[in-house]
Amino acid sequence: MCSQDRPALKTENCKLNPVLLDALRQKKKTIAVIGLGYVGLPLALAFARQFRVIGYDISAERVALMQQGEDPSRELSADAFVGTDIRFTANPDDLRHAHFFIIAVPTPIDDYKVPDLRFLQRASDEVGRALKPGDYVIYESTVYPGCTEDDCLPILEQTSGLRLGPDFKLGYSPERINPGDKARTLVDILKVVSGSDAGAANVIAAVYGRIIRAGIYTAPSIKVAEAAKVIENTQRDLNISLMNELAIIFDRMGIDTHEVIRAASTKWNFLPFTPGLVGGHCIGIDPYYLLYKARQLGYDPQVIHSGRRINDAMPAYVATKLLQKLLQHGKNPRQTKVLIMGLTFKENVSDIRNSRVADLVQELMNYSISVHLVDPHASPNEVARSYRMTLLDTPSAQYDAVIVAVGHDVYKSLDIAYFRSLMNGSPILLDLKGLYTLNGETDIDYWRL
Repeated sequence: MCSQDRPALKTENCKLNPVLLDALRQKKKTIAVIGLGYVGLPLALAFARQFRVIGYDISAERVALMQQGEDPSRELSADAFVGTDIRFTANPDDLRHAHFFIIAVPTPIDDYKVPDLRFLQRASDEVGRALKPGDYVIYESTVYPGCTEDDCLPILEQTSGLRLGPDFKLGYSPERINPGDKARTLVDILKVVSGSDAGAANVIAAVYGRIIRAGIYTAPSIKVAEAAKVIENTQRDLNISLMNELAIIFDRMGIDTHEVIRAASTKWNFLPFTPGLVGGHCIGIDPYYLLYKARQLGYDPQVIHSGRRINDAMPAYVATKLLQKLLQHGKNPRQTKVLIMGLTFKENVSDIRNSRVADLVQELMNYSISVHLVDPHASPNEVARSYRMTLLDTPSAQYDAVIVAVGHDVYKSLDIAYFRSLMNGSPILLDLKGLYTLNGETDIDYWRL
């Protein structure tokens, strides 16, 4: 049935566009996925098991790797490429062969924390040049409510010379990829879709429904779907900011925040969020899109902005805490060497975008502290290119302090003896993820958020 009120809509009995659907199923028409990163590549490969797909990315280097069955983001194995009908390309002219376009490009912020829509605008222009009567364009990139229709649609219409409605259809389906999660993959996460009209929404739901096992939820409008995505990450950002603020307060009281959370979690409706550095391309970015749009409308959000301010300040807070401990142990910061373990934005992924650990490194370097950096998942070349930092293969020894910044699985099995072996006299261990427990050891200064 096609009710908007049900969380998982079935589309089989909806009045659809049989010409387009049949043509896609019979591979007479093609789906194009624009932007083959953490979101676009898994989506393109999933569709390519049912349909004929063009995978387009502006990076010829990334495309060359994918043509060899290798995921540049190192999220997918070579098996994910097997049995797929997909052609990878860096030539935008190849998009002219497609009829159902899905745009999944990055939507970052600039140095002033203002939405940077350049990737989205370029993708809209390239799709507009390939757009034909009867085509569909669906956006998956996270944006503020109204962006698809107010910012992207005019580019599509101007570049193509076509009009929304009589000539082509528009949709928005927020991505819900969870990098590093091997249990809840793309096809196992309920998918929200929306369209420029009811018929468009039904067609989009039907196409996505061919690959999403968890079901399809059809939002009543594109703006609702955009807003739903941006508040998912804003809510999580605010919850973590509360835990970070509580961690600061409890630290002054001499109370272990993780023990407080463990005790509070015995109540059934307590949400056990934990403190930490909030980076990545979603939680640390998306709230700024909502802030930007709200201010455009004359409203200055207080709660959202406060949460962002707290989370953005955490690298400086951790650096100050380490400086205090170094001084307490009689160590001159200018003569100390610190090891930071983990740089990626979350555990068990290779994504280093918007890494708050990089900010922590910079904060420590501002105190003239020598910093060594290791991460088993990050690419040394990407780290050098993005942050101008050197990623070591292995730690050395004689560190004055060690900071475990990311909860990679390989770090969880380490014990206090391992960290003691890396450090000199008066060892200091900062455990930002709360991975370890002291078992009576008194010769190590241990601190966690």
